[in-house]
Order: sequence, then structure tokens, then C-alpha cells
Amino acid sequence: MDSSIAERRLNAIHGHLVPVVVVGAASHSNDLRSNPTAGEFLCAEKGYSVVLPEKLQTGKWNVYRSACSPFKLVTRFPDHPDIGTLHENFVHAVDTFRDYKYLGTRIRVNGTIGEYKWMTYGEAGTARAAIGSGLLFHGIPKGSCVGFYFINRPEWLIVDYACSAYSLVSVPLYDTLGPDAVKYIVNHADVKAIFCVPQTLNSLRGFFNEIPSVHLIVVVGGMDNELPSLPPSTDIQIVTYAKLLSEGRGNPQPFSPPNPNDVATICYTSGTTGTPKGVVLTHGNLIANAAGCSIATKFYPSDIYISYLPLAHIYERGYQVLLAYFGVAVGFYQGDNMELMNDLVALRPTIFCSVPRLYNRIYAGILSAVKSSGSLKERLFNAAYNSKRQAIMNGNNPSPLWDKLVFNKIKAKLGGRVRFFSSGASPLSPDILDFLKICFGGRVLEGYGMTESSCVISMMDEGDNLSGHVGSPNPACEIKLVDVPEMNYTSDDEPHPRGEICVRGPIIFQGYYKDEVHTKEVLDEDGWLHTGDIGLWLPGGRLKIIDRKKNIFKLAQGEYISPEKIENVYAKCRFISQCFIYGDSLNSSLVAIVSVDQDVLKTWAATEGIKYKDLEQLCNDRTARAAVLSDMDAIGREAQLRGFEFAKAVTLELEQFTMENGLLTPTSKIKRHQAKEYFAKAISNMYAELTTSDASF
Repeated sequence: MDSSIAERRLNAIHGHLVPVVVVGAASHSNDLRSNPTAGEFLCAEKGYSVVLPEKLQTGKWNVYRSACSPFKLVTRFPDHPDIGTLHENFVHAVDTFRDYKYLGTRIRVNGTIGEYKWMTYGEAGTARAAIGSGLLFHGIPKGSCVGFYFINRPEWLIVDYACSAYSLVSVPLYDTLGPDAVKYIVNHADVKAIFCVPQTLNSLRGFFNEIPSVHLIVVVGGMDNELPSLPPSTDIQIVTYAKLLSEGRGNPQPFSPPNPNDVATICYTSGTTGTPKGVVLTHGNLIANAAGCSIATKFYPSDIYISYLPLAHIYERGYQVLLAYFGVAVGFYQGDNMELMNDLVALRPTIFCSVPRLYNRIYAGILSAVKSSGSLKERLFNAAYNSKRQAIMNGNNPSPLWDKLVFNKIKAKLGGRVRFFSSGASPLSPDILDFLKICFGGRVLEGYGMTESSCVISMMDEGDNLSGHVGSPNPACEIKLVDVPEMNYTSDDEPHPRGEICVRGPIIFQGYYKDEVHTKEVLDEDGWLHTGDIGLWLPGGRLKIIDRKKNIFKLAQGEYISPEKIENVYAKCRFISQCFIYGDSLNSSLVAIVSVDQDVLKTWAATEGIKYKDLEQLCNDRTARAAVLSDMDAIGREAQLRGFEFAKAVTLELEQFTMENGLLTPTSKIKRHQAKEYFAKAISNMYAELTTSDASF
């Protein structure tokens, strides 16, 4: 396609195009010009996306790219096009930020947790060379898979960088996965070495004889005299991390750097059903993702990030690539989510990334505190909130008086310095996004992505004050919406094109490891990844997630239901901590299992004068269930749910949905089949009650 034609078309749709930055970037097969100027990036004065033709012969313009890079998909960092692998990215970080603090942990002395102690980028670089040399010393050959079976801590990143420096493939093992899943992944990926902690070592010991590929187990945080003795029949050797470090220092080996097309990691996604699938990601995939994000998001060596989201999940993993590039300091939580707020106060981060579940709790906690603070303080909060909201929506600077009087106390709960929030993994309510922006200040960004796309598919642009969407395409990919006729979604819909979100570009995975069948189900012959999510395009080229294709089901009268959409609506209900919506083709109504916010429920009971022996009795109280259902109805009407999308009955549960009880995936998605079985009796009772109610009516 001739570049002048493309530019005229882009100009007509989005206004005048101006060059903003010139960088060197590798070419990509999806380039629109046969001879583009190396690394030319453009931004439109109007709109966050530009629309391009899917196929030249059809003339249909339905492929969206970032307005910051319409002619080339980004593959490298604009300022450092020489970085093509995770190893080169970390070498850049060590060379540039050698004496800057990098990895921080809180040290416990005499049973008391202290302040953060830091390792510099240079020290981390030295440690990664020693660990990699130690693995070679133990005969772990280039190209081998190395398992990570522990939660976030500095050693996780150091071992990961060691794998990159010596062309080894990292395979994260969620510490919350059961033994059967861990055993499956280790054998499926032919893992040669596993890094674990004493707690997860105890799990591994139960099936040493069933993981024949493993030759080395490294215990992080273990003591030499505490290592278990092994039977003579086993070929596995167990050493401590400290000993491996020492062995590597005594036997240094030169780096064996990978190429951009080499596999960097195999990330197994547990999914909601079936056996785990291994997502194969190359160094080039992960660098392209971070490079695209770096165009829209700038961090600095003065920034501090708190790492508590699982490093085995691509959301946290992708951020770590970007943080190292910018020289950001990374402080780790203690490993206990109940102590996270304490860690935040001690670390005082400037960057905070989380998921809607935690943001919902922060939102509910602040509102609860405001309501219980007395009428005078509540009126002051409301006046401050409304004034600041109005200023932000009008593009003005809010009065600093409101921060001094009200919001600085709220900011202090997260350390007082957070300037950048991001949310991912599932949709965040627009109201809660606005609430965070007003109460904490700074930039609040919502993004969308998946493991198969190396993390970010789209993200909100800086300066965009509209909430309720996930922004424009990552400059490293392009997006199109494909018709889903059975759900009445088409790209010709008015006023907004709708359809299944499909993604293509250098961030897209290589396929599922040893699984061609499932790979072909999501990756078509033209390179498009079919996400299973339904989206629409808002004005300005912003993407909004509205539905889910894969989890839809029919009710008895033929209505299609997307339970995740409804659960996201009900998440705003003050009583609800978590919600599972169920329906099937044998019934005409939906029912809900609600994990209640216990504090809210107790406060409500006290206000209503309801007496109860314990919380379990309160959950079974008809009045309590009716109150929760009434609140859900109000939220549903506000969100304009259709009549058949309302839950008609609810069961209140004290237990949270967790990975430990098998109800959540590691990415906090509900395992629907397992939840159906787990709550089978409650579901049956609700439908029986509805049948009795209908009959009496």
C-alpha cells in the first residue's frame, strides 16, 4: 500500500499527522509500507487509534493501531533499538543504573519486621552471573527448562535473569497449584532444575520419583544442615541457593546470550477447566510488549514499585521488564497479603499495580470509614470529592486545600506517594477508577491483555479522562473486531462497531507448548489471536470490553447470558466481596452465590437491629438475603441490565473464593465448573425456592 494513500486516509479520519519522535526499530511483517523510513512514529492530533484496511483487496478499514505508531508495529524500545532480548535489557539496566537501589526486602530481627534493605542493580547483575554459572556447573545445559516454585522475592528475578543470560527457559510454577498440576507441568516441559523454598520443597518430596527429568533442586532460604536426605535410587541433587551462588562464583562461566526469536519462558495458564496449557513466549515477544508500553508510560530511577502480584503471572512479569529498563527500584511484600498495607506504608511506593478485587476493597474500606466518621466529616469528604471531581472532569487543577483537609490522610494508607496506578486481569468499574483518581491523585490507568499476548493488548492513554474503557492498542500490536453473529455482535453495528477482539503483532505468542490443537483454536492462519472477549470501539478509537464469548450459556427460554459481565456489575454492591452467577438451559432465571463483605454485613445488621448467634446464622437470615438481593437489584438497574440478567435468588457465604479451595485460577478468574460442583446444594436449594415461589404465585 502506498504511504501517501495511507496518510491521506488517516488524515481524513483523524486529523493532521505530525512526527513526534524518530527511533530505530526493526521491521515487521505487518508494516504497511514497503520501504518505510526506519522507526518513523506519528501521533494524531485527534483520536487515540487509527483505522487501516484488513486486506488490500477488500478495502474494508477495520484494523486499529495506536495513533502513535500507525505505519510500524513497535518491536524495540525507541531510545534503545539494540535491546532485543531480556538479557540485553538487563545488561542495559546494570550498565546504566549500576549503583541505584533495585531489589528491596524487609528484614525480620528478633521477631520484629524492620525497614527495607536494598540490593543495587550492579549487585543483582553479579548474583545472576553466579547463579547461571552455578547451573552450568551442575550440568544444566543451554536450552533447558528451569522451574520457579516460590512466591515473589529478589531471588525470583535474579534466577530469571540468570536464565536469560545463559539461554535457559523459565517455567513458573504457581505456589498455590496443587501437586498434580505441578507434577504435570514439570513433566510436560521436561524441567531440569527447580528453584523452591522449604515449604514448596515439602510438596515436591511427595513425588520425586514421578519427575524423572529433574536433576537439581535449589532451595531458596534453606540451610545446608536442614536439607532432607534422599534415597540412593534418586538422581536428584538438592542444594541451597547460597551454595549454588558460591559454586557459581568459584566456577564463573561466560554468558551464552539468546536471540530475540529464542524461547524465554513457558507460562502455564491453569484456565477454568482442563489441564494447564503452556504459553510459549520469546525474548522478542516480551521486549516488544515492554517497548510498546514505554511509548505511553514513562518511569524513572527515582520511582519505587511494590511487587506482590504473582511473578508467575504475565501481568507482574511484563511490568518487571519495563521497570528494569527504566531503572526503577522494586520492593517486595512480606509474602502475606494481610500485611500488604503495612508494607506499603514502610516502602512508600510511587507505582502501584493491582487488580479490581483489591481496588474494590480499598473503595469499600474508604467509604465505610467515611460513613462511620460522623456527619460533619462525611459532609466535608463529599464536598471535597465533588469539587475535585468537577475540576478533573473539566481539565482543571483541583484546589490543593482539599488534599490538605481530606485526601492526604487517605493517600497515606498506600504510603502517600503513589503517582501511578494500573489495573488489569478483569474489568474495573468506571466509578471506582474515578474514585481512585480523585482520592489518590496521579494517573490511574486500566489496561487489557493476556498471557498469549505477552501482557498488554491495550491501555488508557495519558490525558484521557474518560473512564469505562481499556484505551487504545499497544503500539506493538493491531486489533480488529470479528463478527459473532450468534450473539448479534458485528463490526457494522451502530453507533459502535462490536465483535470478538482479535490481536496481531510481535507480542503474540508462538503457540501452546506441545499442543497444536489448542493453538489452532485461538491462532488463525493470518496470525490473529482470537481472545474470546467481546469489545466495541468508542469514539477516539478507545476499546471497551463488553462481554465474553467463551463462557456464554443459554437460559431455558433461549436468552444468551455472559456471567462475567453480570458479576462485574454486581461487584459494586456494598455487601459483595465476590460473586458467582449461575444459570443453565433447564431454568429461566439466574441465581447468585455471594461471598459477603463481613464488616458491611455486621454493620447493616446492627443498624437494622437484627440479632444473631454468629455470622453463619446471619448469612442464612431471610431478611439479610433479601437486603443483599435488593442492593444487587439497584446496582443492576443502574447498569441497565436486561430483565433476564438479574439474579432472582442469592446465597450468602462467609468463605472467600480462593485458589486454595479450587474456586479461582491464579489470575483470579472463577473456575465455573468447579464452582458449580462446590455450590451444587446451594444452587439446587435456590431453584427449589424459586419454583415454590412461582407455584404459590
